[in-house]
Amino acid sequence: MRLFRFLLPLLLTAALLSSCDKSLVVNEEWQDITVVYGLLDTMDDTTYIKVTKAFLGEGNALIYSAIPDSSNYPHILEVRIDEFSGEQLLRSIPCDTVTIRNKQAGDSVFYYPDQLMYFTTAKLNPALLYKLYIRNKITGKEVTAQTILLDDFTVDFPQVTVSYPADRSFRVKWQQTKNGKRYQLLIRFHYTETLKADPSVTQKKYFDWLLFNYIEPVDYNSTQPQPIDLYFPGEAFYTAVGANIPVNSAVSRTAKFCDYIFSVAAPDFDTYLDVTAPSLSLVQEKPAYTNIVNGIGLFSARINKTVDSLFFSDLTLKELKVNTHTKDLGF
Repeated sequence: MRLFRFLLPLLLTAALLSSCDKSLVVNEEWQDITVVYGLLDTMDDTTYIKVTKAFLGEGNALIYSAIPDSSNYPHILEVRIDEFSGEQLLRSIPCDTVTIRNKQAGDSVFYYPDQLMYFTTAKLNPALLYKLYIRNKITGKEVTAQTILLDDFTVDFPQVTVSYPADRSFRVKWQQTKNGKRYQLLIRFHYTETLKADPSVTQKKYFDWLLFNYIEPVDYNSTQPQPIDLYFPGEAFYTAVGANIPVNSAVSRTAKFCDYIFSVAAPDFDTYLDVTAPSLSLVQEKPAYTNIVNGIGLFSARINKTVDSLFFSDLTLKELKVNTHTKDLGF
C-alpha cells in the first residue's frame, strides 16, 4: 500500500506529460476468490460453514457489501466434510444449505438479516481429523482445508456456589483439553431489578465480565489432561459489578446467580485471533492469515463449555451491600 501511494503521483505525472490518452485503472481484473469461515465444536449439535466470494467494483465498497449478490455465489456449491483416522477416510459428510435470519444491523458491514450457510448435524469425533472440501460445480474450482477438534473438559472449581471475598482471591480450576491453545472465561452475572414504587414490576438482567481472554497452557498438545489452577483478586468482581450496573435509586436489586462460560481455541484459531487483534504499536499493517487452500479464511475448531447457575455465597451477598463499588446499587 505504501509503495502504491508513492507510485501514484509519478503515474499521474507521466499521464499528464504523455501525448496519448491513458487512464489509470485501479481495479484489477476480477478473480474468483473463495472466502470460507467455519469453526467445528464437538459440543454443538449443528456445524455451520460460511462460504462466500470476494467482490470488486467501482465506487464505495460499503455499498456493495450491503448487497447479498456481491458476496454470495449465484449457485449452490458442493460442500462436504471428510472424516479421517490417520490416512483412512471413514466417511464423507455432505453439507446442505440453510438461511439464517437472525443477523442484526451493526454486526458487520455486510448484508443482513439473512445469511446463506452450509450445515450438517452429523456428530463429530474429537479423536479424528476433519477435512473440508468445496467444489464450484460451474467452474470446477476446488477449495480445501483441515482441522483437528477439541474434546470436552472438566471444571473442578467452582461448582454449585461461588464466592468472591473482597480481601482475598477467588479460584478457577479446570482440566485442559488436548490441542486447546487459548482459554477464555466470561462470567455472566444475573440479577433482577424491582421497581420500588410498584414491586410487581420486575426485570431480569445480566452483564458479562471477561475475566481473561488469553490463558495458554504450558503444553497444549499433551495427551494427558493437565490442571490449570488460577487465582484472581476478589475485589475485581465488585469493581466489575460497579462498572457495569448504574446507580438507580428507583429500583432495588437482587443478585441471583452467575454462569462461567469457557471458550477454547484450537491452534489455527489462536493464530487467527493473534493476527487479527488490534495493533498496539505504530505499525498498523499486519500479515493476512488463512489456512484455506485455494481460498482465504479460517477452518478450525473451538469448544464452548458453560457451568451455569452458580449461586452466590452469603459472604458475597453481604459484600455487595457494603463494598465501595456496589453499596449504592441497591443489592
